[in-house]
Amino acid sequence: MSTPSPLTTLTLDQVPDAVREELTRFIDDRRRQVAAIGGPVTEAVAHLESFVLGGGKRIRPLYAWAGFVGGGGLERAAEDPAAMLRAAASLEFIQACALIHDDIIDSSDTRRGNLTVHRAVEKQHRDRAWAGDPAHFGESVAILVGDLALVWAEDMLQDSGLSVAALQRARDPWRGMRTEVIGGQLLDITLEATADENIELADSVNRFKTAAYTIERPLHLGAAIAGADQATIDAFRGYGHDIGIAFQLRDDQLGVYGDPAVTGKPAGDDLREGKRTVLLATALQRADDRDPAAAAELRAGVGATDDPAQIARLAQIIADTGAVEEIEERITELTRSGLAHLAAAGTSPEVTATLTDLAHRATARRH
Repeated sequence: MSTPSPLTTLTLDQVPDAVREELTRFIDDRRRQVAAIGGPVTEAVAHLESFVLGGGKRIRPLYAWAGFVGGGGLERAAEDPAAMLRAAASLEFIQACALIHDDIIDSSDTRRGNLTVHRAVEKQHRDRAWAGDPAHFGESVAILVGDLALVWAEDMLQDSGLSVAALQRARDPWRGMRTEVIGGQLLDITLEATADENIELADSVNRFKTAAYTIERPLHLGAAIAGADQATIDAFRGYGHDIGIAFQLRDDQLGVYGDPAVTGKPAGDDLREGKRTVLLATALQRADDRDPAAAAELRAGVGATDDPAQIARLAQIIADTGAVEEIEERITELTRSGLAHLAAAGTSPEVTATLTDLAHRATARRH
């Protein structure tokens, strides 16, 4: 009789550490290949290693694992849980790619309280007095490091040990997720460049840049690998859609009012960067109706100042419109509807409790 995998009893709180162990093994296995290319590549990859292993909540692997368990993957025992864990861990490389590139796009200096990859490499270039422009070199290296992360995500999934049938089932969520997150980022920077105030388009950014690849698609991926039926997958995707958007709406609030000690970024960073969020669009719409002068001040200031006092003034204008309360109500409603989708899935009490807990973690106030 075969010995059951210890992963069959893996709890929610144990998943992040287990994922980190898998990521460590994957990176260790590639050291020789990277070293053979050359020392500068090893040095660049060290930045990726530090980024991937050094922080993050492992939200996407958590949801992928929950989708697998909720989709009956452990009961069917058709797929090795260790292979599923490796597949789930691969999502952290997609996250690394997205964040490293996002930090370049946003000209961000810090991430998780540390220098962003492009700034860290820029500093390295400057400290060593190398030829050329340090900022350009830093961005160039970070772009390539992000590209490598995307390549390694594919490698880790394909080499996970999942069956051919499971990998085929994973194709739809995997393909959709990668296109959606890049498309959402393109939409995001276009709205910022055009100063578009359309709430529906800002919602689409939330849907595709964050909600889909953070919650909906990881759940879909895990359930598909498990061989779940379509009704379960649809219920999980409904949950993921609503909780994912609520998660991003919460993040938008943190981008204006969040504590830097929690967010790892300066207070009011979204206002400084000119992010076209649902919160901002809602505030502008309300201010146009009630206080046109405040609306004009908000429009003129967003993305146009680094002064902390002016940033604080813009945040106060948004608060005065009542937009914060409106978004709070929407987060509450989306959380309710997401949990209703979960109830319709009819999963085990343990999985339902896990996903309910994850929903509350994702949408809770953190400032």
